[in-house]
Amino acid sequence: MTAVEFLAEKYNYITWLRNRDEISAGIADEWRAKFLKEAKEMEKEQIIDAYTSNSMIRTNSKAEKYYNETFNTKEK
Repeated sequence: MTAVEFLAEKYNYITWLRNRDEISAGIADEWRAKFLKEAKEMEKEQIIDAYTSNSMIRTNSKAEKYYNETFNTKEK
C-alpha cells in the first residue's frame, strides 16, 4: 500500500465515522494529524527504498541524504 492509498483509506474512514456522529470533530482532527504523520513517514521510507533499490549506491545513509536534499521535509 502506498502512503497516498493509506492516507486516503484513513481519511475516508474518519469521514464515514464523522457522518455517523460516532466521533467528535476534535477526535477526527487528532486522527487526521496522526495519520498524516504516519503517511509522511511511509512516503519517506518508500522513496528511500526506491532510491536504494534503483541505485548503484546501496546504503541507507546515502538514501536518507538524497531524500532530505531532494524533498526537504523537515517540519518547521
